[in-house]
Amino acid sequence: MRIIPAIDIINGKCVRLTKGDFNTKKIYNENPLEVARAFADAGLEDLHLVDLDGAKTGKITNHKILESITSKTTLNVDFGGGIKTDQDINIAFDCGASRITGGSIAVHDPEKFTQWLAKFGNNKIILGADFLDQKIATNGWQKSSRQDLLDFIAGYFRKGITHVISTDVSKDGMLKGPALETYKLIINKVPVSLIASGGITTMIDIRNLKEAGCEGAIVGKAIYEGRISLEQLSLFKTNQDA
Repeated sequence: MRIIPAIDIINGKCVRLTKGDFNTKKIYNENPLEVARAFADAGLEDLHLVDLDGAKTGKITNHKILESITSKTTLNVDFGGGIKTDQDINIAFDCGASRITGGSIAVHDPEKFTQWLAKFGNNKIILGADFLDQKIATNGWQKSSRQDLLDFIAGYFRKGITHVISTDVSKDGMLKGPALETYKLIINKVPVSLIASGGITTMIDIRNLKEAGCEGAIVGKAIYEGRISLEQLSLFKTNQDA
């Protein structure tokens, strides 16, 4: 299972929110590149980079930070937040993103998202399936749709999606454990490569997600709050690779 540290950006700074609420913003570092380099130095290979300004405004904003990280580290970056147009997705890939994650666009403009899937391939496009009370959340989690989580994922699996990032908004930033049972349900119902996100607090959470069959786990606040160390993540990765 891949360990994927997260960097969320507001006003060019590395922040974390609680349950997606922008009023809970906490700045952890004013230099996202510095944070990314620490992840790379620990032997981690992937990064989940979210443009929260873009997610809120609906237009890619912090692409220069993406470009800085991809040009100055070896991290494979999946990038999301505010990608709504062909211009946005082209900017993201031109700035070095390995993959992009589309959530709101997949809900509000499925035709466009499906076109991207056909054009770039399912190894470059990740479906963002973030949810609250089993319904898909959009627009930086500021809005909730009526789309059922499982139906949403299954529908895009039929269209060719293979990689899905899924966050339980109610658990994000709470440091009380991930939505393990929901992830088990998704994996049992739809054969996608599922990346779990939200609520991961301890190494036990990570081991449980691996046992459940998750392809990846995104770890954010637990790192910044010292609940999980980069050394622990590095050791976990090394033991898997051995």
